[in-house]
Amino acid sequence: MARQEGEQGMSSEAKQAWPDLASRALGGSVIYANDELFAERENLIKAGEPVFQPHTFGHKGQIMDGWETRRRREPGSDSAIVRLGCGGVVRRVVVDTSYFTGNYPPEVSVEACGAEGFPGPAELAGASWATLVPRSPVAGDARNEFEAEAGRRATHVRLTMFPDGGVARLRVYGEPVPDPRLLPATIDLAALENGAVVTGCSNMFYSSPANLLLPGQARVMGDGWETSRRRDQANDWVEVRLACAGAVELVELDTSHFVGNAPGWAALGGDGGQLLPRTALQPDTRHRFAVPGGPVTGAVRLDIYPDGGMARLRVFGRPAAAARRALAERFLRLLPGPQLAGLLRAAGLPADEADRRAEAGGTGSGGLAVLDGLPPAALELFGLRLSI
Repeated sequence: MARQEGEQGMSSEAKQAWPDLASRALGGSVIYANDELFAERENLIKAGEPVFQPHTFGHKGQIMDGWETRRRREPGSDSAIVRLGCGGVVRRVVVDTSYFTGNYPPEVSVEACGAEGFPGPAELAGASWATLVPRSPVAGDARNEFEAEAGRRATHVRLTMFPDGGVARLRVYGEPVPDPRLLPATIDLAALENGAVVTGCSNMFYSSPANLLLPGQARVMGDGWETSRRRDQANDWVEVRLACAGAVELVELDTSHFVGNAPGWAALGGDGGQLLPRTALQPDTRHRFAVPGGPVTGAVRLDIYPDGGMARLRVFGRPAAAARRALAERFLRLLPGPQLAGLLRAAGLPADEADRRAEAGGTGSGGLAVLDGLPPAALELFGLRLSI
């Protein structure tokens, strides 16, 4: 295996408490840029670190691993819009200008909005955008980090450069807030896009344990979680707070691409007891195990013996009634006012009443109360089978 950075040398983004909501690995997409003459907008959300090969020229100049616009000859600014891989509350933004030295923007801003469905750039032009990072100076060839005050759920972010230049990566770290209308009866409780998060880990020498929770199958070994080799009698482990408490029906321990470094055994515990006893694993294999009795748990701990790598962890289960209700309440409480008003109008409320409730919801006193009086069919969209 090629040499990788050790735990002490891992990038700070690999150890983030919150995932990068904009990452291509999570399903993010750069849906618009007004200009990308020198370097493509899609580079902004690559999962890997930026790279640079000097004196590597294409027909438009030095090839840069980032988004770069032409030099402006008139007043204005350049912008790009990213659809987040999953909606969530943004906590931190990184505007990475690595390798952009004489061509970085002197100032940037970042805004967010929440939108229903999958709007295109023209629709988003008229959206209500909230400021995450006000117009601020940035340095070249640097990770420019900005704390964002926790606000409403966002589905899109807009990066603006003043007046032009290049940015290697845009990282949008935040707390996933799943849409309860899109959650079936049985979900992957350990999926990052559903709100699961790693809360502890014994070792992340080669790669982040958060990779275990990403959507889709791992493409290569580096897409998973891998520890250093143990030289003692202990074992490695990772702890995950699930998206919500649920009755576990099936677990999957995936060692795909780990051939000479898969764990020999693994066990999975929940906060209410054991889900899977210590069990032998095979290399490069998707192991699936039924869990008898459907035990309810809100967190799991995966123990691997003695060390090694795992591609994915799946914990399929049915959210408890109270947990599903809590997911719906949190979603509604965190929706931006315009999106919430549109949702209520679509559910059958008169426009003035929808606007009134959305404004109340925006003060933090919303939640399930905004659904009072809606027909049962509207409530069922949120997984709410009982009257509220």
